[in-house]
Amino acid sequence: MGLKQGRMENMVTDSFSGFYKGRKIFLTGHTGFKGSWMLALLNLLGARVNGYALVPDENKNALYNVIGGDKICKSVIADIRDKEELKKAVVSAQPDIIIHMAAQPLVRYSYENPVETFEVNTIGTANLLEAVKLLQKKCSVIIVTTDKVYENKEWDKAYRETDRLGGYDPYSASKAAAEIVVDSYRNSFFNIADYHVHQKAIASARAGNVIGGGDWSADRIIPDLIKALQNDQAISIRNPGAVRPWQHVLDPVAGYLLLARKLYENPADFSGAWNFGPASDATFSVIDLVEKTIEVWGGGHYIIAGSADQPHEAGLLKLDIKKSVEQLGWKPKLATDASIKYTIEWYKSNEKEALTYSQLENYFNSPVHRNE
Repeated sequence: MGLKQGRMENMVTDSFSGFYKGRKIFLTGHTGFKGSWMLALLNLLGARVNGYALVPDENKNALYNVIGGDKICKSVIADIRDKEELKKAVVSAQPDIIIHMAAQPLVRYSYENPVETFEVNTIGTANLLEAVKLLQKKCSVIIVTTDKVYENKEWDKAYRETDRLGGYDPYSASKAAAEIVVDSYRNSFFNIADYHVHQKAIASARAGNVIGGGDWSADRIIPDLIKALQNDQAISIRNPGAVRPWQHVLDPVAGYLLLARKLYENPADFSGAWNFGPASDATFSVIDLVEKTIEVWGGGHYIIAGSADQPHEAGLLKLDIKKSVEQLGWKPKLATDASIKYTIEWYKSNEKEALTYSQLENYFNSPVHRNE
């Protein structure tokens, strides 16, 4: 490790009081976009990571490949639905902390493959928690779900952790069902009243629509935009007026790690559900996001797609993050303007690995950015 990266590691480690150095982490979904940012951060923090996920994207510019993921963790390539393989991997890793990020993450895909979506997102979560039951040691578990777990009434009110769960589309329903599975296991097998016996604590983390460098997934707004901009093509916009809690991937990832640390140190106070969303001034519509991205890129154009044959997607969704701000001491640092700038900078860079760690450094060393 060079001097600069060593300095970055020290600085980022200070943000977590050195908690993660040498800590054993079991990370599912580590080859995906969001999981790869988590892996890069854990690498800087000096954690010992065991990953469990599907084969990474073949694109050389997918983040997992950019950061050399296979070299910075012990990777098991397997399906979260394979409960025996998953049990074996968890027991072998003997983790202090488990962060469950493996998922089928796409709404439109869930309409085409609803059973697979429920198997991965709901049964996959149950499979993981079954594996946790086999651990004979202290372990804290963060289950990452989504902002879409709430019964969406299409109102301007921001959803709180105590609001009713629901799901119109199969993706949202599968994640809401995963939350119910988590709550059942937390009550039935890992009840906090018996923590001194089982030593397991479970929290769920609900975040909004994340953007950032290294995402090449199909049917996502930023990857679709980048591909169109790189090829000087028009980007087709499905739901221009839809409002989402857009945020840079580092905001929730940092939040998950803060929650995991607090949960490990004080399980009684930090188990349960937590929202990680943007500040209230960072909620953009789809068209706002597209136009700002084109502005930062320096050119480009779009067309509005027809509404016929479009499956239902939420039109308005906001998260209330008061609990995380006040009780965890977490706050979002990058408003949407800054998030877009970080993202476009990454895609335009010819030194993507160096920029990934530079953005991590800047994130932890910079003040909160507000929208312009």
